[in-house]
Amino acid sequence: MFWVYVLRSLSTGRLYTGSTSDLPRRLDEHQTGTSFSTRRERPWELAHREQFATRAEAVRRERYLKTGCGRDELRRILAGRQRP
Repeated sequence: MFWVYVLRSLSTGRLYTGSTSDLPRRLDEHQTGTSFSTRRERPWELAHREQFATRAEAVRRERYLKTGCGRDELRRILAGRQRP
């Protein structure tokens, strides 16, 4: 299984989107500062995740979420989770 995930920085509020085959390991890398692209904005919380059967599907979804339309969709998804 492959995952697309979205992290939210608890210090800045920035969102980070990525994909992986090992979600727990990857989250640990972000939290411990092993990942160069996210080490300055720790700590992170997992804001969203989606599971896919193939790496190609996960990468396709990750790329989409990084587009303008994808970011808009992601904002709607995340806003829906914050409602009471």
